[in-house]
Amino acid sequence: MIQVINLSKKYGNFNAVNNINFTVEKGEILGFLGPNGAGKSTTMNIITGYISATEGTVKVDGFDILEQPQEVKKRIGYLPEIPPLYVDMTVEEYLQFVCKIKKVKASDRKEMLNNIMNAVKINDVKSRLIKNLSKGYKQRVGLAQAMIGDPEVLILDEPTVGLDPKQIIEIRNVIKGLGKKHTIILSSHILSEVSAVCDKVLIINKGEVVAIDTPENLSKKLSQSNRILLRVKGPKKEVLNIIKNIEDISKAQFQGIKEEGTVDILAEGKEEKDIRENIFYALSKKNYPILMMKSIDLTLEEIFLQVTNGQKEDIL
Repeated sequence: MIQVINLSKKYGNFNAVNNINFTVEKGEILGFLGPNGAGKSTTMNIITGYISATEGTVKVDGFDILEQPQEVKKRIGYLPEIPPLYVDMTVEEYLQFVCKIKKVKASDRKEMLNNIMNAVKINDVKSRLIKNLSKGYKQRVGLAQAMIGDPEVLILDEPTVGLDPKQIIEIRNVIKGLGKKHTIILSSHILSEVSAVCDKVLIINKGEVVAIDTPENLSKKLSQSNRILLRVKGPKKEVLNIIKNIEDISKAQFQGIKEEGTVDILAEGKEEKDIRENIFYALSKKNYPILMMKSIDLTLEEIFLQVTNGQKEDIL
């Protein structure tokens, strides 16, 4: 649905975006991550046609943004970090205005707006002036305008900024629902939100793509060890010593006591070594039951820090 090919954007001698390539498939939700100044907003603005690239090509549904900008823009709904609101209009007036700009048929507007306002939960403020709304409600109105016209692609830049935890969960569920029939690029600094919503993650740093894959695959590629969290019924010192002496275990750390008579241990195995069987047999010989054993993947925060701090080679 979205193809970004050899895309670059220069401001004088500064490369804001440097020869990046990626594809977003139809119906996919892509988490677009990077430090401040990494080139995220520049890339999104080029995809939407808001600014032009220095080099490279962007295609949306097969249409080139430079050669057929109108066709591309018909297919994109965009929510920038600061929603483009006319604050002296009521919510309903503003959304009607957006409908006219996007050339939505008059006969379709009422039903479309009702559906959108219900989805983002702004029906109760539709008659209020936008300037009198809270930041959270303004953000919802911004999301509503992006959805008008039922675009095939949604580009959302920090869609939950200013929302309280309950509102964040509601908007997260809206985005998940939209992902069933829309292709979405979601930029956010809330990495737990990206993990919960996105099918794939792209990380950009200093204008270059440094990682793109599912969070699970990135974790496997970046992790130098297999990490297993164990809960074992037995004395701390003896259990810890047994695990430390198991073949292919590189580290074992005490994690606390969550149940009486048990001990939680984080065991790390050497790269590509499955340590679960060795742990099972070593503890069973000493009659120390394993009450819990689960793999611990790298969090998205850990992945982000590794690839943006230069601790790992690019993961493409």
